[in-house]
Order: sequence, then structure tokens, then C-alpha cells
Amino acid sequence: MGASMQVYRETPADWWEVEALYDLCFAPGREALSSYRLRDGVPPVADLCLLVRDAGGVMAAIRFWPVLVGGADALLLGPVAVHPTRQGEGLGGQLMYDSLNRARALGWDRVLLVGDAPYYSRFGFERLERVKMPPPTNPARVLGYALTPGAWDGVTGTTTRIAVPPKT
Repeated sequence: MGASMQVYRETPADWWEVEALYDLCFAPGREALSSYRLRDGVPPVADLCLLVRDAGGVMAAIRFWPVLVGGADALLLGPVAVHPTRQGEGLGGQLMYDSLNRARALGWDRVLLVGDAPYYSRFGFERLERVKMPPPTNPARVLGYALTPGAWDGVTGTTTRIAVPPKT
């Protein structure tokens, strides 16, 4: 990462700029994916939503959401995106490593994502054969990372949306 780039925690003022980056990087209809149903109405884990900004704006971003897997707490990673003009510079990798280290420091035990195993295996993600995502998710793309040793041992079942208390 160049000297002019820094990793920042996303603020509410960054929300729409990050959304614009996701719109640019992902296919139309991204919000119809099953992972978005798990996020609907649930606030992201603010301390783990990071971005890289330079003079041109947000160049890369990552977000995390709380979910339950068979009743066990987990983080759902995603989306993570890098502006097309900045891909290949290590920005996404830097956000992955930084955010996983922060998640561990905050006391989280496990991270879940839906993605390409050959890409995410370099960060330590492995296929979770006994964890289900809502359909139509391809089971081969359900991956997990243990932030603490053995965190996925014995965790099985369906990934569900976390209950959010109603606003008063």
C-alpha cells in the first residue's frame, strides 16, 4: 500500500460512498443474494467496517455483520471490494488482514463468508461442510476462519439473521 493510503474505520458519513464502490464492483442485483437477507435491518459491526481512502475517495472497503450459526455467534464478512483502477495493489488483502486482527482483538471467535475458496484460502479460510447458508448459496462457497483455535469445532447448522432489538 502506498504511503498516501491509510486504513480508516468507516463512519456513517462514508456509507453512501462505500455503497457506490460496491455498486461499481459487483453485478446488479447484489442485494438479492442470501447473505444480504442476513444483513437486512441489522447494523454492521462498526469497529470492523474499514476502508482505504486516498485523494480520489474510497478505494477499498470491507464490512462485517453479526450472525448466528446453529446458535453460535459469528461474523459474516462482506462485502469486500477494491476499486477497479486499484486492484492488484494489495488493498483488499490489507483490509482482510487488518479486519481479522481487529476482530480477534475484539473477542470474536469465528468468521464466515461466501466466496471463492482458492482466493480466500490464502487468508486461512476453509470450507465449512456442516454450516448452511440460506438458499440459493452454493455450499462449496461457504467458508470459515477460526479467530481462536478450534472456534468452528462442533459448530453446525444453518446461518441465521441475528435478532435486533426494536428501536424505542
